[in-house]
Amino acid sequence: MRRLLLIPCLLAAMLSAAPCVAQTHAQLGPLCTTDTTPADQMIDACTKIIALKVFSGEKLATIHFWRAVGWNKKGNYAQVIADATEALRLKSSTAVYNLRGSAYYDKGEYDIAIADFNDALRLGPSGIIFHNRGNAYRSKGDYARAITDYDAAIKADPSSAFSYQNRGASKQALGDLDGALADINEAVRIDPSLPQPLIRRAVIWRAKGDIARAIADTTEAIRLAKAKAPANIMTPPGSVLISAYTQRGLAYEAKGDAAHAKDDYAAALEGVASDAGSKANQATAKVRLALLKEADAAPRKTAAAPAAESSPAPAPPAPAAAVPAARVQAAATGRRVALVIGNGAYAHVKALPNPPNDARAIARSLRDIGFTVSEGLDLDRDAMQRTIHDFLREATRSQIAVVYYAGHGVQVDGRNYLVPVDIEFKAGARMTDAMVDMDTIMAGLDDQIRTNILILDACRNNPMAPQVASAGPSRGIEAGSGLAAPTSLGAGSTLGAGTLIAYATAPGQVALDGEGANSPFSTALSRHVGTPGLEVQQMLTRVRAEVVAATKGKQVPWSNSSLLGEVYLGEQ
Repeated sequence: MRRLLLIPCLLAAMLSAAPCVAQTHAQLGPLCTTDTTPADQMIDACTKIIALKVFSGEKLATIHFWRAVGWNKKGNYAQVIADATEALRLKSSTAVYNLRGSAYYDKGEYDIAIADFNDALRLGPSGIIFHNRGNAYRSKGDYARAITDYDAAIKADPSSAFSYQNRGASKQALGDLDGALADINEAVRIDPSLPQPLIRRAVIWRAKGDIARAIADTTEAIRLAKAKAPANIMTPPGSVLISAYTQRGLAYEAKGDAAHAKDDYAAALEGVASDAGSKANQATAKVRLALLKEADAAPRKTAAAPAAESSPAPAPPAPAAAVPAARVQAAATGRRVALVIGNGAYAHVKALPNPPNDARAIARSLRDIGFTVSEGLDLDRDAMQRTIHDFLREATRSQIAVVYYAGHGVQVDGRNYLVPVDIEFKAGARMTDAMVDMDTIMAGLDDQIRTNILILDACRNNPMAPQVASAGPSRGIEAGSGLAAPTSLGAGSTLGAGTLIAYATAPGQVALDGEGANSPFSTALSRHVGTPGLEVQQMLTRVRAEVVAATKGKQVPWSNSSLLGEVYLGEQ
């Protein structure tokens, strides 16, 4: 996504008063301070100027600023921050705060970026700073503030195509597709040579179900990006093509054209991702490509573990083959799918009696309100992987995707894993290889036109800790620090319809298996999930209150949400 740069004018003239060293002043000055200088030459020239040790204060700050610009061209944001911080120590300026804030933004550290943009605005109002702060607010999911900042940027510069584009993206995130389309059309009108607005417009076309236009816009964006590299040095290297190929791949996959989708995902992975958005796009491309390649493989053998069951909602699911435009429209705007897994019959760790019962209850409740449900009970790793991969392929054509898992779940090095029933911890083995990484599921679901709801009725214990016996049935393998709360939803991307992750218990606590046939959490969830007119976060509030009461405060459900509006699972 586009950031704008304020450039101070100076250094070449300052060098005329400095003594000559290895290169002439005329060579070093322009190389260091011209924004079209290749990154390595810019960094080298600025470094040699600093080595002269003839400048101090504001002049030295300016040299550090330009070296930071060189590092920014390379996508080395740690070095950008280091040089910008030194420049600010020597002399505060709007341009340096903007550059450092943009580097923090590209690292995904949005709160720090906003603080830098605030400091820049205190030194003087600027449409560029308003635009960049709007980007940070948008990435945090604060779309109202983002729109306010883009309004200010457009008022300062009505010809800012990127401010129109990003305001449109914020409107799209809030569900205003027509308002979003109007803004992005204006961005295209202002500068038809820019690929970024076309990529953004393609997302809207796909949300509207117009797959042909989505493919046409991303194809033109790829042509433009290849013909001319982004002129603005604040555009992360490779980010435009990575985004365009990923979005076109999603459009081809929605069309049912797996061959072209695979080509595009592979092309997206060829780029070097330096910023948070590009890394998230590549994570999605990697999972989608693996799913499509797996679908091309020879028919799989029947697994020894119980097979997953699939039960359709009253309306039949869309076929995997290419579908007519009218069917794509219907799929993109209304289809709801769910994956429900309950693992309890563990062979080598503590067995749990209730997860299969919990899964049946939740699957039944979701079918009753119109979801197409894929259901798996007591799955070993192979069966679990197959069931999840089949679901992720099916979810491509959905508007809402729900994932419910009951069973053992653990955290290892800040990542959450679901545990299949054949798990066996062996000395010298990589335990994570035997489990299912939640990040893979989230990356596979990550899409700006879909709402994702993930519900984990699992323990929050770490298998690296010493194994201990539980005084009562709980969904823990071992004592430990608990499942990790996500630092970002959807690996930092899911900026569209939003994502909600609900846990059966709070961080560091144990989810109880229950005294009866179901866990306290699934009992409450199945009771409220289909309530007509109950918004999903209000529904989870009722579930939380019921679980706290049933467990006498021992278990407190917890959630993390980037939902952008009201979501109803039952009838509104």
